[in-house]
Amino acid sequence: MSQKAHLSIETQEPETPHLDFAGTTPYEDYVKADVLTHLQHTLSDDPGEMVFLVTTQVMELWFTVIVHEWETAANALRSDDVPIAIAALKRSVRELEALNASWKPLGRLTPAQFNSYRSALGEGSGFQSAMYRRMEFLLGEKSASMLVPHRGAPRAHAELEKALHEPSLYDEVLRLMARRGHAVPASVVHRDVSQRYEPSDLVEQAWTAIYCGDQDAELARLGEALSDVAELVWRWRNDHLVATRRAMGAKAGTGGSAGVAWLEKRARKNVFPELWTARSHV
Repeated sequence: MSQKAHLSIETQEPETPHLDFAGTTPYEDYVKADVLTHLQHTLSDDPGEMVFLVTTQVMELWFTVIVHEWETAANALRSDDVPIAIAALKRSVRELEALNASWKPLGRLTPAQFNSYRSALGEGSGFQSAMYRRMEFLLGEKSASMLVPHRGAPRAHAELEKALHEPSLYDEVLRLMARRGHAVPASVVHRDVSQRYEPSDLVEQAWTAIYCGDQDAELARLGEALSDVAELVWRWRNDHLVATRRAMGAKAGTGGSAGVAWLEKRARKNVFPELWTARSHV
């Protein structure tokens, strides 16, 4: 190739992307960015309210994808497909890490900063989030009373009622263990899944046997994936507690909740409890 031709190739303009579309861009059609970026309607004049509102909306999006992953895992376990379940749980771990990072913009709010727009929240409170409630139901934290705030939203209420009466993610794990011959009691396998899951000594013994032996390494891997999820849920609850304590101390929370006292009670609860207590016996 001649030097002239080589220089000509080097100086050619890079190919430009397609810019002219008959309607909206394919990106907009897929992502709906225009919808997402125009959902922010602040109710005060304080500039800090925007970050509070956007961060809360981002949390809702992460709740949505995490629910999708946990439902994927539950369905896979129902079909005895443990690798698919573990893959979904591992994805949810990365998503929980991103969700937990959402506290960063809010975790340093002073009481004065929070109070500057707190009145705009009225009776609004995070515990009223329907998607977060679906997360909790999938973790086994069932409560029919938590459907009450959503009676005025038929779709959210129907989805929550359905989730209330379906086995949780952990219920599907324990049923799989029973099908594989592990000593999960019938009272647990056939429990009323609309009720909050309560720890069982016999389930603890079953997990202990799985961790002590080498006969079901796949279930041990599943247990560790669940432990990763549980740890990050615990971190989420504690980060929420710390952010709230920093912003409002021990005052009553919005929406009539007990604020920090209620969050402290939640933070003390272990998700998938026997996975933690069994470790003392391994």
